[in-house]
Amino acid sequence: MTQLIKEKEVNGVNVDQLFKTIDMVKDNPEIARFKFRATNEWISGTHCRGTIKDFYGALQADDSRPPMSYDMDEPPVLLGNNQGRNPVEYLLVALSGCLTTAMVAHSSARGIEIKGVRSRYEGDLDLRGFLGISEDVPVGYQEIRVYFTIDADVSEEEKEEMIRMAQKYSPVFNTITRSAPVSVHLDKE
Repeated sequence: MTQLIKEKEVNGVNVDQLFKTIDMVKDNPEIARFKFRATNEWISGTHCRGTIKDFYGALQADDSRPPMSYDMDEPPVLLGNNQGRNPVEYLLVALSGCLTTAMVAHSSARGIEIKGVRSRYEGDLDLRGFLGISEDVPVGYQEIRVYFTIDADVSEEEKEEMIRMAQKYSPVFNTITRSAPVSVHLDKE
């Protein structure tokens, strides 16, 4: 009689599959190259809609997910109508998801069982840069602060290490802190 071997899961992460993926990427680094895509359409005023549909990764195009749209707008104090969240708020949400995912995945690989993770994000932005009032004021966030609460049966030092792992392996964190080059062009199609 053949016995089924259950794959090991930690924190809902299939750790066996994670290590298989790591081995596959080591054998064929091209598998690791991904291209994520988004589109955006202006609606009215400060309201626009971003859509994510497909991506390329693991040597193939993947359009298996239904499109997901995100409305973006400003609050009335910033000349909007609250038809969506401010794009800089989405940046905080993207950072929150990526840091948490990196923390959970890498903690799971180390066998650390997590009961809960909560985090909060604050970013300081001075509109004088955006409004063109002062060249001395950065247009983007001047500082972002992240606070984690981790419920796990590990020491405070191990929780601090989990936070360092999240920072080390989060693509969004590293994109923000290392400023990836962004090229912007007129689409001539």
